[in-house]
Amino acid sequence: MPLKRSMGLTSLILYGTGTILGAGIFVVIGEVMGRAGTLAPLAYAAAGVVAVFTALSFAEIAARVPSAGGAIDYVREGFGSDRFAGVIGWMMIIANIVSGATITTGFVSYLNSFLDVPHWIATSGLVVLLGAISIAGMKQSAWFMSVTTAIGIATLLVVLWLLRDSLIGWPGKLAEGGELGSAGAVGAILGGAFLAIYSFIGFGDVAQTAEEVKDVKKTLPLAMWLVLLIVFVFYLAVAAALAGRTDIQGIAGADAPLVYAATQDTGFPALPLAIASLFVIVNGALTQVIAAARLLMDMGRDDLLSTPALFGRVNGTTHTPIIATLASLGVILVLALFVPLGTLASGTSLAILFVFTAVNAALWKLKRESQPEDVPNMWKLVPVLGVVTCALAIVGQVVLWTTGIGG
Repeated sequence: MPLKRSMGLTSLILYGTGTILGAGIFVVIGEVMGRAGTLAPLAYAAAGVVAVFTALSFAEIAARVPSAGGAIDYVREGFGSDRFAGVIGWMMIIANIVSGATITTGFVSYLNSFLDVPHWIATSGLVVLLGAISIAGMKQSAWFMSVTTAIGIATLLVVLWLLRDSLIGWPGKLAEGGELGSAGAVGAILGGAFLAIYSFIGFGDVAQTAEEVKDVKKTLPLAMWLVLLIVFVFYLAVAAALAGRTDIQGIAGADAPLVYAATQDTGFPALPLAIASLFVIVNGALTQVIAAARLLMDMGRDDLLSTPALFGRVNGTTHTPIIATLASLGVILVLALFVPLGTLASGTSLAILFVFTAVNAALWKLKRESQPEDVPNMWKLVPVLGVVTCALAIVGQVVLWTTGIGG
């Protein structure tokens, strides 16, 4: 049973924008602020440099190989190896599941900022909600994501308006504070950037909708470019608005970093922002569930690394991989209950960097062999730079972990 092509350009842009913003700004930004402080916008800029070349590579290779398997099928097409594709597939599944747990943990933190709900009840309730929406069908999921993304963008615009003085004042604060010239500046930027890379992984999830997108070879690449542009602008603006404040450690330690920053000294009520944030965070978590389930489905139907075939089944009524979805949700629940947010985000970033390196290398090999006329034609230097920047990010994080710098 094939997946149903029900997504157009608008719904795909909202889908991608929602998942990236939900994970990066509403959940992880507090961790980034704790690592990089006033230098946080530079950390996001550094992460954006790593992301942009890989995003461009994804835009071409997703059109070349329009499959729900995403990176699995890109690597198999590029290197001709089922075993390598299987390894990449499991890394992607792990990354999406861990990312789903990361966002779920962030949801509970935001919820606890205004309502005292036991951790296990809030976590379990969200996982059940995610399961119901993702199993119902892609059209229903896309509709839900469109609404929540619109709420998220409106919320961020309100936050930026409330923090307009600190946004405008950030460059002056950076120049006067001397942090950029300090001995720990590089470590702070790299430590924050590695966490911030997590914030950009959503374009890989966009690629995995390929079997559910109309006119996929034109729609998918364009959506990726527009999504990356939208979220990059928001990341830099919000990070600068927070970094321009004097209570950075308060932001870093808050259950709901954006709500805390936007309501301190502004007189704006916290409850509307917190509730709106919850909708966006659910959006981000839902995307990770959908992506993990479709990867597991692809692994099951192609029998990669002996993945059970039952994961490859698509329900005839909902046109969704129900068994793969339930398996993904089960692991997300366990991780969200027992593993800290910062650890989850760091683990996701490292896994995804290895995958991105492989995808860039696969596109480089494919471009050497042929260049179809009906797909975007990136410069051959793009996947090379993608490999280099991802590899440098991996090495940088290993150095940070082994030396204790920036973390």
